[in-house]
Amino acid sequence: MEKIQHGGEPVSEEVKRQLWLAGPLIASCMMQNLIPTISLMLVGHLGELPLAGASMASSFTAVTGFSLVGMAGALDTLCGQAFGARQYHLLGIYKQRAMLILTLVSVPLAFVWFYTGEILLLFGQDKDIAMEAGTYAQWMIPALSGYGLLQCHVRFLQTQNIVLPVMLSAAGTALCHLAVCWLLVHGLGLGSKGAALSNAISYWTNVIGLAVYVRVSSTCKKTWTGFSMEAFNDPLSFLRLAVPSALMVCLEWWSFEILVLLSGLLPNPKLETSVLSITLNTSNFLFMIPYGLGATISTRVSNELGAGRPRAARLAVRVVVFFAVLEGLVMGVLLVSVRHIWGHAYSDEEEVVMYVAKMVLLNAVSNFLDGIQSVLSGVARGCGWQKICACINLGAFYIVGMPAAYLLAFVLRVGGMGLWAGIICGTLVQVLLVVAITLRTDWQKEATKAKNRVFTSALPTTDPAT
Repeated sequence: MEKIQHGGEPVSEEVKRQLWLAGPLIASCMMQNLIPTISLMLVGHLGELPLAGASMASSFTAVTGFSLVGMAGALDTLCGQAFGARQYHLLGIYKQRAMLILTLVSVPLAFVWFYTGEILLLFGQDKDIAMEAGTYAQWMIPALSGYGLLQCHVRFLQTQNIVLPVMLSAAGTALCHLAVCWLLVHGLGLGSKGAALSNAISYWTNVIGLAVYVRVSSTCKKTWTGFSMEAFNDPLSFLRLAVPSALMVCLEWWSFEILVLLSGLLPNPKLETSVLSITLNTSNFLFMIPYGLGATISTRVSNELGAGRPRAARLAVRVVVFFAVLEGLVMGVLLVSVRHIWGHAYSDEEEVVMYVAKMVLLNAVSNFLDGIQSVLSGVARGCGWQKICACINLGAFYIVGMPAAYLLAFVLRVGGMGLWAGIICGTLVQVLLVVAITLRTDWQKEATKAKNRVFTSALPTTDPAT
């Protein structure tokens, strides 16, 4: 077991490792998030109804589809710990298994997206907005499977500390998306339909770029040896982590997206839906920084636990929490500074811009809390605590957050700001619980569990010594 000294050098080395990983991962997360953001911005300048419809569709597809590919989070645990334990052959098998399962899951979800308009009407949404959202979601269907496969490739590379190709592929895709989206929306006159279709084109472009890299690069020579029938063996071992991984993501993501759906029931639903969607979109974009830090610590913790270095894993957690707090403070100051101009990026309506300026203040608070919970959720994925975190998210957001949001928005009549303030209450509870669990962690025990997971998951037909 590698000895971790108590001097300043181990801390500085850990800082360097995390910055080297976090920089490209944060950049790639931002580039990936630019795809729906650019689409929503272009639709926003088509008018209030197209913006409200696209916003509603984005929320619905996130709730029913994109959040479910959180199943790929199982690869953070499996691939990361296998790589740390030098069981390289397992990474390719895990990735293929994840690709197969996520592709199968996307089939029934595509049918749900096809009937988005009708489903939204059943939930009492405005008819015009629901029909506009239904059309947008139908044109988004090809993006579903592409997004799932993209997450599998990203995590396969990320857990091997291969992050520069992920960033470059995401950056190239984002640049192309701007041109493709404008061409489809304005050049070919498809309007919001073109914006939805451009998302699918961009996700698949990113997938193809990473797939080519995996197959031709020497850096993946040990971890990718081609397709294998072993990927079809024992899917339950993957699902045992994949299902709680999905729930861990879904339970939190759904609560935020439900806010947009609830905003459609408030007075002046077009304004409330548009502004809350812009707020959520802004929050998602800012979240890419702590999300990148979460991906970084997931890789560091899983690699160190798989390699049998528990003290190194504990040190990595301490360093990343410092980064998360610092990021939350800096971004909070920045948000407050630009609150009066940010709304112009999404809409030309002065009423929308002024409302956004108020919501941005709450965004600063939620971003600070999200930063802490994101990195600790990354720790959880690295350790394999998905079941525990899924239970925490269930209690935090549906026993505390959503009731508080409803009380503030509909009973106390605070409106959309009340919805967002209520969900902040849930996030605070989530943070406190995850912090408590992390502080009580026995890292030596976690390293032993990681070793057992890796070597017991090796299939009988594989040779662990290869």
